[in-house]
Amino acid sequence: MLLAFAAPSLAVAAAAASLEREATEAFNRADYGAVLRVLPPESSEVTPSKALLRLAVQSATKLGRPEEGLEIYERLVKAGQADDPDLLRPLGVSFLSAYVRDTREHLRIAAYSALADVSLPDQQALLEDGLLDSSPIVRARAVEALARAGLAAKSQPLRRALQDDSGSVRIAAMNALSEAQVTDIMPRLVEVARTEDGPEGVFAYAALYRLGKQDMLADITGAATLPDPETRMAALGVLGRLKRPSSLSVLSHGVYDPEPPVRAFAAGALGEFGQADAVAPLTHALGDEHARVRAVAASSLGRVGTKDSRPLLHALTRDASMQVRASAVEGLLRLGDQSAVLVATDLARHPNPSVRASAAQALGAASDRQALSVLQTLLQDQQPQPRLYAAKALGKLSLPVLPLIKKGLHDSDPAVRITAAGSLLNQLNSATRSSSGRGRKG
Repeated sequence: MLLAFAAPSLAVAAAAASLEREATEAFNRADYGAVLRVLPPESSEVTPSKALLRLAVQSATKLGRPEEGLEIYERLVKAGQADDPDLLRPLGVSFLSAYVRDTREHLRIAAYSALADVSLPDQQALLEDGLLDSSPIVRARAVEALARAGLAAKSQPLRRALQDDSGSVRIAAMNALSEAQVTDIMPRLVEVARTEDGPEGVFAYAALYRLGKQDMLADITGAATLPDPETRMAALGVLGRLKRPSSLSVLSHGVYDPEPPVRAFAAGALGEFGQADAVAPLTHALGDEHARVRAVAASSLGRVGTKDSRPLLHALTRDASMQVRASAVEGLLRLGDQSAVLVATDLARHPNPSVRASAAQALGAASDRQALSVLQTLLQDQQPQPRLYAAKALGKLSLPVLPLIKKGLHDSDPAVRITAAGSLLNQLNSATRSSSGRGRKG
């Protein structure tokens, strides 16, 4: 009788072992489709080995079928079990690479925007591919992705982007190459600085300054007072990033500009400047008649990091504009005031999806587990915009969020899946940096 029971189980075990051998042989000859055909469905009485499931995940990833790979991964790593970064990382990259040539521009933009947020130095060919895209937004994001990956100095196609048809791409290339200290582009920068009067000329000044031409700071500062608003905005943005103490007065004066977009830019630049002396002009901007200026000033106060600003930001959580309230939440969370999560919870219930999206974006600055429950709710929103911003926020948190991110990878909207994949890679990169830091200390 024991033999009667043992015979079927032995047969099933033998079948599983045979499938694993067959899959291994197919994988070794790079026949990844055959590996997936060998994998028994979940309903089968034959339980595939972990080795076979791993091969199937890797095969789906290599074939550019990340959604299928994720389903197989979740058969291998059950809910509550420790994740496998060696499988998850290429799976995350596959979610992005699967859409970089999609016919829908907004998905290509989403993919390269995600790539620009993570550092993937082993994906140079993929990133350079974006420099050939028909969309200037994609090309600009590809430039940013190459810079983020530390590949700017190594990339010849990036140098060619200095001659791109789009001004935004040329500006992105100047920024990336000068930050990488690529000095052989200086003749081109000098030419642009001499012939272009608008924002592009300002960014050429900034690139030359980064490469050692200290006298360019005077040109950038002068551009902040020129009649053209876009030129003033470019100059203020550059001065904020350069963080020169002598630029504070110019940035501060920017919050009094007659043009609301310029005032908003000045407020953002003061946040990037990040010094305590920026609090006074930002406090002035909190009372601006335009909601956009108030919103930028609120998030900038959080970046400056002066805890004395909390009462001002708490007052803005009752602002007439919901967007300003969301920015005040972000500012408070950056200052470590986790009570702002309660305001975010209310905003996450607002009938306007853009307000719910702003709440999700603000929660990216949280460090309290209470924020996770709000983001989990937003990740299930009926509208894609809040779900997308919730997926993006998860990539910024220093909390255990991989289970939630994996839910985002199952979203019905491909843009949300792409964004979730970017957050997945950000979290894996953060974990790698943390473990290597601990290793050095040890």
